[in-house]
Amino acid sequence: MSSYDVVIVGGAVTGSSAAYHLAANPDFAGKVLVLEKDPSYRTCASALSAASIRQQFSTAVNIKISLYGIDFIRHIGDWLDVDGDCPDIGFHEDGYLFLATAAGRDTLADNHALQAALGADIAFLEPHALAATFPWLAVDDLAAGCFGRSGEGWFDGYGLMQAFRRKARSLGVDYRPARAAAIVVDDGRATGVRLDDGEVIGAGTVINAAGADGRRLAATAGLDIPIEVKKRMIFTFKAEDRIERCPLLIDPNGTYVRGDGDGFICGSVPPAGQDPEAPGDFDVDWSLFEEHIWPTIAARVPAFERIRPGAAWAGHYDMCAWDDNVLLGALPEIPNLLLANGFSGHGLQQAPAVGRGLSELVAYGGYRSLDLTELSPIRIRDGRMLREKNIV
Repeated sequence: MSSYDVVIVGGAVTGSSAAYHLAANPDFAGKVLVLEKDPSYRTCASALSAASIRQQFSTAVNIKISLYGIDFIRHIGDWLDVDGDCPDIGFHEDGYLFLATAAGRDTLADNHALQAALGADIAFLEPHALAATFPWLAVDDLAAGCFGRSGEGWFDGYGLMQAFRRKARSLGVDYRPARAAAIVVDDGRATGVRLDDGEVIGAGTVINAAGADGRRLAATAGLDIPIEVKKRMIFTFKAEDRIERCPLLIDPNGTYVRGDGDGFICGSVPPAGQDPEAPGDFDVDWSLFEEHIWPTIAARVPAFERIRPGAAWAGHYDMCAWDDNVLLGALPEIPNLLLANGFSGHGLQQAPAVGRGLSELVAYGGYRSLDLTELSPIRIRDGRMLREKNIV
Protein backbone atom coordinates (compact mmCIF):
# COMPACT_ATOMS: atom_id res chain seq x y z
CA MET A 1 0.00 0.00 0.00
CA SER A 2 1.37 3.41 -0.96
CA SER A 3 1.36 6.06 1.74
CA TYR A 4 1.67 9.83 1.95
CA ASP A 5 1.97 12.32 4.75
CA VAL A 6 -0.92 14.30 3.25
CA VAL A 7 -3.58 13.17 0.80
CA ILE A 8 -5.70 15.98 -0.66
CA VAL A 9 -8.98 14.97 -2.28
CA GLY A 10 -9.79 17.55 -4.95
CA GLY A 11 -7.19 19.03 -7.25
CA ALA A 12 -8.93 22.26 -8.25
CA VAL A 13 -7.97 25.66 -6.90
CA THR A 14 -8.34 24.97 -3.15
CA GLY A 15 -6.65 21.59 -3.18
CA SER A 16 -3.85 22.79 -5.43
CA SER A 17 -3.32 25.92 -3.32
CA ALA A 18 -2.99 23.76 -0.21
CA ALA A 19 -0.58 21.44 -2.05
CA TYR A 20 1.54 24.38 -3.22
CA HIS A 21 1.67 26.02 0.21
CA LEU A 22 2.68 22.74 1.84
CA ALA A 23 5.38 21.99 -0.71
CA ALA A 24 6.74 25.55 -0.50
CA ASN A 25 6.89 25.55 3.31
CA PRO A 26 10.49 24.92 4.46
CA ASP A 27 9.15 23.56 7.76
CA PHE A 28 7.27 20.76 6.01
CA ALA A 29 9.20 17.89 4.43
CA GLY A 30 6.41 15.36 3.90
CA LYS A 31 5.05 13.70 0.79
CA VAL A 32 1.84 15.09 -0.69
CA LEU A 33 -0.63 13.43 -3.03
CA VAL A 34 -3.54 15.17 -4.76
CA LEU A 35 -6.42 13.04 -6.02
CA GLU A 36 -8.55 14.54 -8.78
CA LYS A 37 -11.41 12.57 -10.31
CA ASP A 38 -11.55 14.75 -13.47
CA PRO A 39 -8.10 15.95 -14.58
CA SER A 40 -9.73 17.84 -17.46
CA TYR A 41 -11.37 20.10 -14.83
CA ARG A 42 -14.19 20.78 -17.31
CA THR A 43 -16.98 20.85 -14.75
CA CYS A 44 -15.24 22.12 -11.62
CA ALA A 45 -16.29 25.43 -10.08
CA SER A 46 -12.81 26.86 -10.65
CA ALA A 47 -13.34 26.61 -14.40
CA LEU A 48 -16.99 27.66 -14.60
CA SER A 49 -17.36 30.56 -12.15
CA ALA A 50 -17.24 34.30 -12.80
CA ALA A 51 -13.70 34.27 -11.31
CA SER A 52 -13.53 37.50 -9.37
CA ILE A 53 -12.21 38.88 -6.10
CA ARG A 54 -13.63 41.51 -3.79
CA GLN A 55 -13.02 43.02 -0.39
CA GLN A 56 -16.61 44.14 0.08
CA PHE A 57 -17.65 41.56 2.66
CA SER A 58 -19.44 42.12 5.95
CA THR A 59 -17.21 39.96 8.15
CA ALA A 60 -13.68 40.82 9.16
CA VAL A 61 -12.25 37.38 8.42
CA ASN A 62 -13.52 37.40 4.82
CA ILE A 63 -12.16 40.90 4.25
CA LYS A 64 -8.75 39.84 5.57
CA ILE A 65 -8.79 36.73 3.40
CA SER A 66 -9.39 38.92 0.34
CA LEU A 67 -6.71 41.43 1.31
CA TYR A 68 -4.20 38.59 1.25
CA GLY A 69 -5.72 37.16 -1.91
CA ILE A 70 -5.41 40.42 -3.82
CA ASP A 71 -1.78 40.80 -2.80
CA PHE A 72 -1.10 37.23 -3.91
CA ILE A 73 -2.77 37.76 -7.30
CA ARG A 74 -0.97 41.05 -7.89
CA HIS A 75 2.37 39.34 -7.27
CA ILE A 76 1.51 35.91 -8.64
CA GLY A 77 4.72 35.75 -10.64
CA ASP A 78 6.79 36.02 -7.46
CA TRP A 79 5.10 32.94 -6.01
CA LEU A 80 4.07 30.63 -8.83
CA ASP A 81 6.75 30.98 -11.52
CA VAL A 82 8.28 27.73 -12.72
CA ASP A 83 11.81 28.03 -14.06
CA GLY A 84 11.27 31.72 -14.75
CA ASP A 85 7.97 31.16 -16.55
CA CYS A 86 5.45 33.40 -14.76
CA PRO A 87 1.70 32.71 -15.01
CA ASP A 88 -0.53 35.36 -16.52
CA ILE A 89 -4.11 35.21 -15.23
CA GLY A 90 -5.29 38.44 -16.90
CA PHE A 91 -6.25 40.29 -13.75
CA HIS A 92 -8.58 43.26 -14.37
CA GLU A 93 -8.61 45.45 -11.27
CA ASP A 94 -11.81 47.26 -12.24
CA GLY A 95 -13.69 47.02 -8.95
CA TYR A 96 -17.05 45.97 -7.58
CA LEU A 97 -19.98 48.35 -7.32
CA PHE A 98 -22.56 47.39 -4.68
CA LEU A 99 -25.80 49.39 -4.90
CA ALA A 100 -28.38 49.96 -2.17
CA THR A 101 -31.85 51.43 -1.91
CA ALA A 102 -32.97 53.18 1.27
CA ALA A 103 -33.72 49.79 2.84
CA GLY A 104 -30.12 48.67 2.44
CA ARG A 105 -28.23 51.92 2.99
CA ASP A 106 -27.44 51.37 6.68
CA THR A 107 -26.13 47.85 6.04
CA LEU A 108 -23.97 49.13 3.19
CA ALA A 109 -22.63 51.91 5.42
CA ASP A 110 -21.83 49.49 8.26
CA ASN A 111 -20.05 47.15 5.87
CA HIS A 112 -18.07 50.03 4.41
CA ALA A 113 -16.94 51.21 7.85
CA LEU A 114 -15.54 47.75 8.63
CA GLN A 115 -13.90 47.41 5.23
CA ALA A 116 -12.22 50.82 5.53
CA ALA A 117 -11.04 50.09 9.08
CA LEU A 118 -9.27 46.97 7.81
CA GLY A 119 -7.55 48.83 4.98
CA ALA A 120 -9.76 48.07 1.98
CA ASP A 121 -9.86 50.83 -0.65
CA ILE A 122 -13.65 51.22 -0.95
CA ALA A 123 -15.47 54.48 -1.71
CA PHE A 124 -18.92 55.17 -0.23
CA LEU A 125 -20.86 57.10 -2.90
CA GLU A 126 -24.05 59.10 -2.50
CA PRO A 127 -26.50 59.02 -5.44
CA HIS A 128 -25.14 62.23 -6.98
CA ALA A 129 -21.61 60.83 -6.84
CA LEU A 130 -22.79 57.56 -8.38
CA ALA A 131 -24.37 59.47 -11.27
CA ALA A 132 -21.24 61.56 -11.78
CA THR A 133 -18.88 58.56 -11.65
CA PHE A 134 -21.05 56.22 -13.72
CA PRO A 135 -23.21 58.43 -15.97
CA TRP A 136 -24.80 55.41 -17.65
CA LEU A 137 -26.30 54.24 -14.34
CA ALA A 138 -29.96 54.77 -13.34
CA VAL A 139 -29.84 56.07 -9.76
CA ASP A 140 -33.35 57.40 -9.05
CA ASP A 141 -34.21 54.59 -6.61
CA LEU A 142 -30.74 54.35 -5.06
CA ALA A 143 -29.65 55.65 -1.66
CA ALA A 144 -25.93 54.82 -1.91
CA GLY A 145 -23.28 52.67 -3.53
CA CYS A 146 -19.87 51.31 -2.61
CA PHE A 147 -17.14 51.09 -5.24
CA GLY A 148 -13.84 49.25 -4.92
CA ARG A 149 -11.33 51.74 -6.24
CA SER A 150 -8.55 49.14 -6.06
CA GLY A 151 -8.11 45.62 -4.82
CA GLU A 152 -11.14 44.18 -6.60
CA GLY A 153 -11.78 42.78 -10.04
CA TRP A 154 -11.74 39.57 -12.07
CA PHE A 155 -9.24 37.17 -13.58
CA ASP A 156 -8.77 33.82 -15.31
CA GLY A 157 -9.91 31.38 -12.64
CA TYR A 158 -8.87 28.33 -14.62
CA GLY A 159 -5.47 29.94 -15.09
CA LEU A 160 -5.06 30.51 -11.34
CA MET A 161 -5.95 26.90 -10.63
CA GLN A 162 -3.49 25.61 -13.22
CA ALA A 163 -0.76 27.94 -11.92
CA PHE A 164 -1.13 26.49 -8.40
CA ARG A 165 -1.17 22.96 -9.83
CA ARG A 166 1.88 23.47 -12.03
CA LYS A 167 3.89 25.03 -9.23
CA ALA A 168 2.91 22.31 -6.76
CA ARG A 169 4.01 19.61 -9.20
CA SER A 170 7.30 21.39 -9.78
CA LEU A 171 7.89 21.24 -6.02
CA GLY A 172 7.36 17.49 -5.89
CA VAL A 173 3.64 17.09 -5.24
CA ASP A 174 2.15 13.99 -6.86
CA TYR A 175 -1.15 14.24 -8.75
CA ARG A 176 -3.21 11.19 -9.58
CA PRO A 177 -6.41 10.98 -11.67
CA ALA A 178 -8.66 8.96 -9.41
CA ARG A 179 -11.97 9.20 -7.55
CA ALA A 180 -11.94 8.91 -3.78
CA ALA A 181 -14.67 6.46 -2.80
CA ALA A 182 -14.22 6.88 0.95
CA ILE A 183 -12.04 8.18 3.74
CA VAL A 184 -10.77 5.32 5.87
CA VAL A 185 -11.10 5.98 9.60
CA ASP A 186 -9.64 3.84 12.37
CA ASP A 187 -9.92 4.58 16.08
CA GLY A 188 -10.83 8.24 15.57
CA ARG A 189 -8.19 9.03 12.96
CA ALA A 190 -8.20 9.19 9.18
CA THR A 191 -5.71 6.57 8.06
CA GLY A 192 -6.15 6.74 4.31
CA VAL A 193 -8.37 7.12 1.27
CA ARG A 194 -10.01 4.23 -0.58
CA LEU A 195 -10.30 4.65 -4.33
CA ASP A 196 -13.10 3.46 -6.58
CA ASP A 197 -11.11 0.39 -7.59
CA GLY A 198 -10.63 -0.64 -3.95
CA GLU A 199 -7.04 0.50 -3.55
CA VAL A 200 -6.31 2.20 -0.25
CA ILE A 201 -3.71 4.96 -0.04
CA GLY A 202 -2.36 5.55 3.44
CA ALA A 203 -2.36 9.09 4.82
CA GLY A 204 -1.11 10.92 7.88
CA THR A 205 -3.56 13.75 7.16
CA VAL A 206 -6.49 13.91 4.73
CA ILE A 207 -7.79 17.20 3.32
CA ASN A 208 -11.32 17.19 1.91
CA ALA A 209 -11.29 19.83 -0.85
CA ALA A 210 -13.70 17.90 -3.03
CA GLY A 211 -16.04 20.76 -3.90
CA ALA A 212 -19.49 19.53 -4.89
CA ASP A 213 -18.47 16.03 -3.77
CA GLY A 214 -17.38 17.22 -0.33
CA ARG A 215 -20.49 16.27 1.64
CA ARG A 216 -20.57 12.74 0.23
CA LEU A 217 -16.90 12.26 1.01
CA ALA A 218 -17.26 13.57 4.57
CA ALA A 219 -20.19 11.20 5.12
CA THR A 220 -17.93 8.21 4.40
CA ALA A 221 -15.97 9.26 7.50
CA GLY A 222 -19.16 9.56 9.55
CA LEU A 223 -19.42 13.34 9.33
CA ASP A 224 -22.62 15.08 8.23
CA ILE A 225 -21.81 18.58 6.98
CA PRO A 226 -24.50 21.00 5.74
CA ILE A 227 -23.34 21.40 2.16
CA GLU A 228 -25.79 21.81 -0.70
CA VAL A 229 -24.87 21.65 -4.38
CA LYS A 230 -26.54 24.51 -6.24
CA LYS A 231 -26.49 25.28 -9.95
CA ARG A 232 -25.38 28.76 -10.98
CA MET A 233 -25.65 30.07 -14.54
CA ILE A 234 -23.64 32.72 -16.33
CA PHE A 235 -24.96 34.51 -19.42
CA THR A 236 -23.02 36.61 -21.92
CA PHE A 237 -24.18 39.40 -24.18
CA LYS A 238 -23.02 42.36 -26.24
CA ALA A 239 -24.60 45.80 -25.99
CA GLU A 240 -25.56 47.85 -29.01
CA ASP A 241 -24.79 51.07 -27.11
CA ARG A 242 -21.33 51.47 -25.63
CA ILE A 243 -20.72 52.22 -21.98
CA GLU A 244 -17.40 53.07 -20.39
CA ARG A 245 -15.80 51.64 -17.26
CA CYS A 246 -18.23 48.97 -16.12
CA PRO A 247 -17.16 47.41 -12.81
CA LEU A 248 -18.78 44.28 -11.44
CA LEU A 249 -22.12 45.88 -10.62
CA ILE A 250 -24.43 44.27 -8.04
CA ASP A 251 -28.01 45.50 -8.15
CA PRO A 252 -29.93 45.69 -4.84
CA ASN A 253 -31.80 42.52 -5.84
CA GLY A 254 -28.52 40.60 -6.16
CA THR A 255 -28.26 40.45 -9.96
CA TYR A 256 -24.75 41.18 -11.23
CA VAL A 257 -23.18 42.26 -14.51
CA ARG A 258 -19.64 43.14 -15.54
CA GLY A 259 -17.53 43.77 -18.58
CA ASP A 260 -15.87 40.87 -20.37
CA GLY A 261 -13.69 41.76 -23.34
CA ASP A 262 -15.94 43.52 -25.86
CA GLY A 263 -19.08 42.23 -24.14
CA PHE A 264 -20.53 41.49 -20.72
CA ILE A 265 -21.37 38.60 -18.44
CA CYS A 266 -24.21 38.50 -15.93
CA GLY A 267 -25.95 36.23 -13.47
CA SER A 268 -28.18 35.98 -10.43
CA VAL A 269 -29.24 33.62 -7.71
CA PRO A 270 -32.54 32.04 -8.82
CA PRO A 271 -35.69 33.34 -7.10
CA ALA A 272 -36.71 31.81 -3.77
CA GLY A 273 -38.32 28.43 -4.22
CA GLN A 274 -36.63 27.91 -7.59
CA ASP A 275 -33.16 26.97 -6.38
CA PRO A 276 -33.14 23.23 -5.62
CA GLU A 277 -30.03 21.14 -5.25
CA ALA A 278 -28.88 20.17 -8.72
CA PRO A 279 -25.81 17.93 -8.72
CA GLY A 280 -24.92 16.85 -12.23
CA ASP A 281 -27.34 19.27 -13.89
CA PHE A 282 -25.50 21.54 -16.31
CA ASP A 283 -28.49 22.61 -18.40
CA VAL A 284 -28.93 26.36 -18.88
CA ASP A 285 -32.34 27.78 -18.00
CA TRP A 286 -32.74 30.81 -20.25
CA SER A 287 -35.92 31.87 -18.47
CA LEU A 288 -33.78 33.19 -15.59
CA PHE A 289 -32.08 35.56 -18.03
CA GLU A 290 -35.22 36.56 -19.92
CA GLU A 291 -37.55 37.01 -16.97
CA HIS A 292 -35.25 38.29 -14.23
CA ILE A 293 -31.67 39.16 -15.20
CA TRP A 294 -32.20 41.15 -18.38
CA PRO A 295 -35.13 43.21 -17.02
CA THR A 296 -33.02 44.04 -13.95
CA ILE A 297 -29.88 45.14 -15.75
CA ALA A 298 -31.81 47.01 -18.47
CA ALA A 299 -33.61 49.04 -15.80
CA ARG A 300 -30.33 49.75 -14.02
CA VAL A 301 -28.29 50.44 -17.17
CA PRO A 302 -30.56 51.77 -19.95
CA ALA A 303 -27.86 50.99 -22.52
CA PHE A 304 -28.58 47.31 -21.88
CA GLU A 305 -32.07 47.58 -23.32
CA ARG A 306 -30.54 46.78 -26.73
CA ILE A 307 -28.34 43.70 -26.51
CA ARG A 308 -27.38 40.58 -28.40
CA PRO A 309 -27.35 37.53 -26.11
CA GLY A 310 -24.38 35.21 -26.50
CA ALA A 311 -23.23 31.97 -24.96
CA ALA A 312 -24.23 30.75 -21.50
CA TRP A 313 -23.10 27.97 -19.20
CA ALA A 314 -23.93 26.39 -15.85
CA GLY A 315 -21.69 25.23 -13.02
CA HIS A 316 -22.06 24.15 -9.42
CA TYR A 317 -21.20 25.76 -6.12
CA ASP A 318 -20.85 23.91 -2.84
CA MET A 319 -23.04 26.11 -0.66
CA CYS A 320 -22.83 26.09 3.12
CA ALA A 321 -26.46 25.89 4.25
CA TRP A 322 -25.50 26.92 7.79
CA ASP A 323 -24.26 30.47 7.17
CA ASP A 324 -22.85 30.76 3.62
CA ASN A 325 -19.23 30.54 4.79
CA VAL A 326 -16.66 27.81 4.24
CA LEU A 327 -16.24 25.02 6.80
CA LEU A 328 -12.49 25.05 7.34
CA GLY A 329 -10.50 22.78 9.62
CA ALA A 330 -11.16 19.66 11.67
CA LEU A 331 -13.86 18.35 13.94
CA PRO A 332 -12.58 16.90 17.22
CA GLU A 333 -13.68 13.31 16.53
CA ILE A 334 -11.28 13.09 13.53
CA PRO A 335 -8.55 15.68 14.18
CA ASN A 336 -6.43 14.76 11.15
CA LEU A 337 -9.27 15.13 8.63
CA LEU A 338 -9.32 18.75 7.48
CA LEU A 339 -12.41 20.13 5.79
CA ALA A 340 -12.43 22.86 3.16
CA ASN A 341 -16.05 22.69 2.04
CA GLY A 342 -18.96 25.04 1.40
CA PHE A 343 -17.21 28.05 -0.12
CA SER A 344 -20.59 29.32 -1.34
CA GLY A 345 -19.12 30.86 -4.49
CA HIS A 346 -16.02 32.39 -2.88
CA GLY A 347 -13.55 29.56 -3.51
CA LEU A 348 -11.37 31.12 -6.19
CA GLN A 349 -10.83 34.40 -4.39
CA GLN A 350 -10.25 32.68 -1.04
CA ALA A 351 -7.95 29.95 -2.33
CA PRO A 352 -4.62 31.71 -1.61
CA ALA A 353 -5.40 32.37 2.06
CA VAL A 354 -7.29 29.11 2.64
CA GLY A 355 -4.55 27.02 1.03
CA ARG A 356 -1.95 28.74 3.19
CA GLY A 357 -4.12 28.20 6.26
CA LEU A 358 -4.58 24.49 5.55
CA SER A 359 -0.84 24.08 5.11
CA GLU A 360 -0.27 25.72 8.50
CA LEU A 361 -2.77 23.39 10.19
CA VAL A 362 -0.81 20.45 8.79
CA ALA A 363 2.68 21.76 9.45
CA TYR A 364 2.15 23.46 12.82
CA GLY A 365 -1.16 22.27 14.17
CA GLY A 366 -2.52 25.84 14.08
CA TYR A 367 -2.63 29.06 12.10
CA ARG A 368 0.58 31.12 11.93
CA SER A 369 -0.27 33.93 9.50
CA LEU A 370 -3.98 34.77 9.31
CA ASP A 371 -6.18 33.31 12.04
CA LEU A 372 -9.08 31.52 10.34
CA THR A 373 -10.45 29.87 13.48
CA GLU A 374 -13.82 31.60 13.03
CA LEU A 375 -14.40 29.39 9.99
CA SER A 376 -14.00 26.14 11.91
CA PRO A 377 -16.86 23.66 11.43
CA ILE A 378 -17.10 23.50 15.22
CA ARG A 379 -19.18 26.68 14.99
CA ILE A 380 -22.15 24.60 13.84
CA ARG A 381 -22.13 22.49 16.99
CA ASP A 382 -21.70 25.64 19.06
CA GLY A 383 -24.76 27.13 17.34
CA ARG A 384 -22.67 30.05 16.14
CA MET A 385 -23.28 31.58 12.72
CA LEU A 386 -20.72 33.67 10.86
CA ARG A 387 -23.37 35.34 8.78
CA GLU A 388 -22.17 36.99 5.58
CA LYS A 389 -24.53 39.67 4.31
CA ASN A 390 -22.96 40.12 0.89
CA ILE A 391 -23.67 36.94 -1.02
CA VAL A 392 -23.42 37.27 -4.79
